[in-house]
Amino acid sequence: MFRKMMGGVAVAAVLLAAGMASAQDFSAAQLSEGIRTISADEYQGRYPGTEGERMTLAWLQAQYEGMGLEPGGPDGQWLQPVALKRYTPVAGATAGWTGPDGVVHALTPGTDIVLRAATNDGRASIRDAGLVFVGHGIHAPERQWDDYGSVDVRGRIVIVMPGEPEDARFNGAYQTAYASAAAKADEAFRRGAIGILTLVPGDAASSTWQGSVRGNGRTRTLAPGAADLEFSGGINHDIAAAWAAAAGLDIARLPNVGDGTFRAVALPGVTLSVEVSETIATLVTHNLLARIPGTERPNETIVYSAHWDHVGGAAQHPGVVGDQIWNGAWDNASGTVGVVEMARQLNAAPRPKRSIVFAHMAAEEMGLLGAYGYTANPVWPLETTVADINIDMLPLSAPTRDLPIFGKGQNDLEDRLQVLAAAEGRVVTDDREPDQNYYYRSDHFPFARAGVPAIMPWHGVDLDEGGTAVGLPAYRAKFAADYHKASDEWSAELDFSSAVENLTLLYRLGLDLANSRDWPAWKPMSEFASVRARSDAARQ
Repeated sequence: MFRKMMGGVAVAAVLLAAGMASAQDFSAAQLSEGIRTISADEYQGRYPGTEGERMTLAWLQAQYEGMGLEPGGPDGQWLQPVALKRYTPVAGATAGWTGPDGVVHALTPGTDIVLRAATNDGRASIRDAGLVFVGHGIHAPERQWDDYGSVDVRGRIVIVMPGEPEDARFNGAYQTAYASAAAKADEAFRRGAIGILTLVPGDAASSTWQGSVRGNGRTRTLAPGAADLEFSGGINHDIAAAWAAAAGLDIARLPNVGDGTFRAVALPGVTLSVEVSETIATLVTHNLLARIPGTERPNETIVYSAHWDHVGGAAQHPGVVGDQIWNGAWDNASGTVGVVEMARQLNAAPRPKRSIVFAHMAAEEMGLLGAYGYTANPVWPLETTVADINIDMLPLSAPTRDLPIFGKGQNDLEDRLQVLAAAEGRVVTDDREPDQNYYYRSDHFPFARAGVPAIMPWHGVDLDEGGTAVGLPAYRAKFAADYHKASDEWSAELDFSSAVENLTLLYRLGLDLANSRDWPAWKPMSEFASVRARSDAARQ
C-alpha cells in the first residue's frame, strides 16, 4: 500500500530499482500477541541468567522451529553462550609516583587517583612505568587527526583527556565513537600501552572528581573483546599538574589539544607504580540465532538483530515498593517480536541468494554485551557480513512521515532506505537528540565498531495526522513515562501502525541486499570506514 506520493508507474519503477521481489504482510495483531507473551509477569523482566531468560529463549526457539528455520548459532545450535565477567574492586589498592629526583610520592586512591583492574585476571602489578600524555587519545586519519604522532607508548601508561575536541573536523552536536572511554582504551592497547588514566577536570574536592570516584567503585561487567589493558583509572587536575612540573613541562607552552596541532608528550623521569585487584564473578547468558541459508552465496550474511533482555524484577531492584517487575514491553519485547515477524515474512519469500540471520542478543541493558560477545566470536564471518539491521523499541504510534535513524551520515544503508521510504512519501531523518549519543547505545554499535555497516531505525514523530505538533510531545511523554520503568507493559491499546510501516521498509531493505551483490559502504568521514577497509580483500 503506497499511501502518499507517486503514481503507480513511478512507484513500480522505484521498487523494481530497489530490488523488491516479494509481497509481505506484517500483522499488528501478531506483533501485539508476541509482545504480550514475553512481557508478561511470568517472564520476570527477562533478566540474563534467570528463569526469565530460559523462558524467553524457549519461546524464541519454538517460533523459529515452527517456521522451519535452521539454527544459526555455533555448531548448528540455536544458542551462543556468552560468558560475562563481573569485576568488583578489592580494598587496599596502592599507587605511587616517582620523579626524576628518585623521591617516591604515595597516592591515595579515591583522593588522588582511581584505579580499576577490570580486565583479564583482575590484577595489576605495575612497577615504575613511564607516563605519556596523549591529549584526547584519538587517531582519526579520515579527519586528519593524530594525537599520538610518533611517540612510542609500548609498556607505558597513557593519560587522556575525556571526550573529543570541539573542532570542525568532528561532528558537532553528534559525538563520534572516538569520544568514548572504550575507543581511547582500544587505541592505547593497539599501540602497546599497559594502562590508561583519564585526566578528570577539577581538584579532589570537585563534584566532577567525586562523581568519578563513585562511578569507579561500582561492579563493572567487561565487554567481550574489550581492550586488555592491565588497568584503567583517573587522576585529578592537581596530580596531573604535579607530574607535569616534575617532568619539567610548561603546560602553557604545549600545543592546544583541541586544534589538531598537539602530539603526544612523554613525561621524562616520571614513573607510576600500581597495585590493584578485583574479584571476578562469571554469568553465562545466551544469544539465540536462526538462519535462512542463501542459495548462491551462503557465506555472505545479512543480520537482523534485537536484544531479548530487560532489567528484571525485584531481585535486581531490592527495596522497590509497588510493581516489582520491569516487563519491558516496548524495550525490547517489541524489537524482539519485530525480528521474529521479520523472519516469518522473509521465510515466506523466495529463498534469497545471500543468507539472513536473525540474532537475538543478550545483556544489551548491561552494556551491549551479547552483541559484543557475538562480534568478538562471530558465528558468521564479519568480513562477509553485509549489514546489521537492528531493531530496538519499535515505534508505537499512528503512521508517520518521518523515519528517524541513529547515526545518520554513517553509511549508505540510509540512502538505500531513503529510496524505499520515498516511494511511500516518507523521509529518513536523524534522531533529533544529539545529546543522547544513540548510535553508540544499542546492539548495532558492536557491529559498526567491528566494521560492519549497521543501521537502526527509531520512533517517528511527524504524524500523518497532526504532524510534529502532535507527534513530538506524544513521543516525549511516552518515553518519559515508560522508558526503563515498571510501567512499560503491554496494553491492547498500543498502536502498531508505524511499527508495521517501518518493518515493511526494513524487510525490503534486507531482501534487496540479500538478492544483490552490493556491499553497503561507510561514508568517507565515518570512524568505522578504516576498520571495514582492513577486510576489503574478502569482499572482492
